[in-house]
Amino acid sequence: MRNDLSSSDKASRVRGMFSRIAPRYDLMNRLMTAGQDVRWRKEIIRLVRLQPGARLLDLGAGTGDIAREALRQQPECLSVAADFTLGMMLAGQPRHLRGLVWCAADALNLPYPDETFDAVVSGFLLRNVADLPRAIAEQYRVLKPGGRWAALDTTPPPQRSPLSPFIRFHMRQIIPLLGQIITGERDAYVYLPASSENFLRAESLAQTIEAAGFRQVTFRRYLFGVVAIHQAVKPG
Repeated sequence: MRNDLSSSDKASRVRGMFSRIAPRYDLMNRLMTAGQDVRWRKEIIRLVRLQPGARLLDLGAGTGDIAREALRQQPECLSVAADFTLGMMLAGQPRHLRGLVWCAADALNLPYPDETFDAVVSGFLLRNVADLPRAIAEQYRVLKPGGRWAALDTTPPPQRSPLSPFIRFHMRQIIPLLGQIITGERDAYVYLPASSENFLRAESLAQTIEAAGFRQVTFRRYLFGVVAIHQAVKPG
């Protein structure tokens, strides 16, 4: 797949790609991260400190792993799993939990009133949106004052790390090969590592988050520096 991040048809290409890989998406995530993505999803929910009765938005929810984790950690919350790819949501619906609500939503035009949610989270969403500042601004808009925000995503490998050549080989060669074997969609798993390498570094993403109005912006790297979790708070 052509990796033109400024292309006007990015949304439709991303939607089509995720629809095709939806049935094996979770399995590929387990394989690509050696199972670490499960731990990261638990951590992202821990960071937003859900209280009983809280409303959480999991944006770009895919098959709903993070939204379900929210209900495991806080069974008395309302967890909204929102995505613009129907195939991904359909793949996750057989694992439905009480308190989980599915919703079709575009990250650039969220269908929610201002200040609806106590927490907004996402996993591997931000690098796939066509307009990152707008996507973050929309999440800021629907978050209540004092609400917590967290995002899990990939980030380019550290430039000076001695592991960088091995990381790039894994991303450019091993992941596409696994994608071909497991899903039959090699192009999707060429795009996904390429989008990671072309995405903002963790420090630059933190600046973009602050520019949207968030405060207390911090991040932590995982998996040899190629994954990061950012967290922030909306003032108020």
